[in-house]
Amino acid sequence: MPAWTSASTISRPARPAALNVRLLKPFVFAACLIPAGVLVFQGLTDGLGANPIERITHATGDWTLRFLLITLAVTPARHLLKRPELIRFRRMLGLFAFFYACLHFLTYVWLDQFFDWESITRDVRKRPFITAGFAGFVMMLPLAMTSTAGWIRRLGGKQWRMLHRLIYVSAAAGVVHYWWLVKSDIREPLAYGVVLLGLLAYRAWAAGATAPSRSRHGLRT
Repeated sequence: MPAWTSASTISRPARPAALNVRLLKPFVFAACLIPAGVLVFQGLTDGLGANPIERITHATGDWTLRFLLITLAVTPARHLLKRPELIRFRRMLGLFAFFYACLHFLTYVWLDQFFDWESITRDVRKRPFITAGFAGFVMMLPLAMTSTAGWIRRLGGKQWRMLHRLIYVSAAAGVVHYWWLVKSDIREPLAYGVVLLGLLAYRAWAAGATAPSRSRHGLRT
């Protein structure tokens, strides 16, 4: 009967309630600070081991790379989970990646090298893993500086998105930095590399999937 097939009578699954982003943001912010808090606690309680500088350097580097990958995973997660509101956490996560990158960089130039810029320059030139890490950090600087809504308006949406694709290059530099650092046991940097390749593959697939719809509407691909 027509009434049975009417669009108004067909039952549809209920859409999940939207996340309360304003309520969740303080908890996400606090969770992002936990790794730094653990390092501070360990420093105050002599829990950093025999080589505290190395411990801090490795921990901040690990969390920089993790937050970069988490930031990149926001867009696939919002599409696959059908949670568009997740995009509102992306800027915070990206800035925390930059925060841990700054801690990582400061640990090296301050605690390790004591601001000996001549020695640092030689290191950057002669040690490939430091060169890769420094390049990744430098590429994060414009991303952090232009992360506000005001910069999106100044640059325009298209130019801003193009600029922020540097995060993929920065994450790749971070993986290379870690890979060259460990030399022998490459399991962890390999795992990060596989995750990054998966995120890049998803981005390429999503761009290909949306291209036909853009063409049908007369938009530039």
